[in-house]
Amino acid sequence: MGLKAALRDRAPLIGTFQKTPSAVVSEVLGQTGLDMVCLDAEHAPFDRGDLDACILALRAASMSSLVRIQANRPEYILNALDCGAEGVLVPHVITGEDAAALGGQAHFGTGRGYAGSTRAAAYGARAMPEHISRSADETVAIAQIEDAEALECLSDLFDAPGVDGFFIGRADLTVSLGAASPAAPEVIEAVEMICRQGQEAGTAIGMFTGQMDELAHWRALGASFFLLGSDHGFVKAGAANLLAEGSVP
Repeated sequence: MGLKAALRDRAPLIGTFQKTPSAVVSEVLGQTGLDMVCLDAEHAPFDRGDLDACILALRAASMSSLVRIQANRPEYILNALDCGAEGVLVPHVITGEDAAALGGQAHFGTGRGYAGSTRAAAYGARAMPEHISRSADETVAIAQIEDAEALECLSDLFDAPGVDGFFIGRADLTVSLGAASPAAPEVIEAVEMICRQGQEAGTAIGMFTGQMDELAHWRALGASFFLLGSDHGFVKAGAANLLAEGSVP
C-alpha cells in the first residue's frame, strides 16, 4: 500500500524527521522499518542539491519520502515533487484558501507546472498521460496546523480539495497560543479539538510528540500518522546509551 492510500485509510504510520542534509543518512534510514522519512527543509539547511540526493537515496531504498518545505509556495512544492518526493508537508497553513492553494499546486491541472524530464517522470520514460495519472494516484499533500488562527478555520481546512492530511505542529501551536509548554492544558485542548474534528471530517491527522506514552491517547482520538524523533535525536540517544553501557565502575 502506498503512502497516499495508507493516509486515506487512516492506517497507523510512524516516520521520523531527517535533519542532516546527507544522502548517506537517508540511505541508512531507508534500511529501517519506518513507514516514511520527512526531510526537514524548513528547519535544517537542505538546499536543492541536498534534497535531490536524499530523495534519490530514499527512493532507492523504497522508503516513502516527504519534504517539509520552507513555506506554502509553488516553487518549493514543485521542486520537492519533481525531485521525486512522494509528498510535501507544508508549514503554517492557516485558512481554507491556504490549504486549497497547497492542494492545487501539488497536482497537475490545478496549479503544478508540468515537466516530463524530471526524476518523478522517470526522466522522460513515462508518457504524459501516465505521469499525470500516477501523480494523481500517488502524490501526497499534507498541511501543517500550528497557528492559533487556524483553530477558527478547521472546517474550511478539512474541506480543502487536494489535501491528503493535516499535521499538528504542536511546538509552534504552543508558542502561538502563548502557552508555557506543549503539555499546557490549552494546547492539549486545541490538539484534541483538531483530532476530533478531523476524525469527523474523515481526514488523516498526524503529529509529532516527544512523549511516547501519549500515542495511545492520540490514536484513540483519531490521529493515524506520527513523525517521531529525528536523526539528530537518534545519534544523541545512541551516544548516551553507549556511555551508560560502557562506563567502568
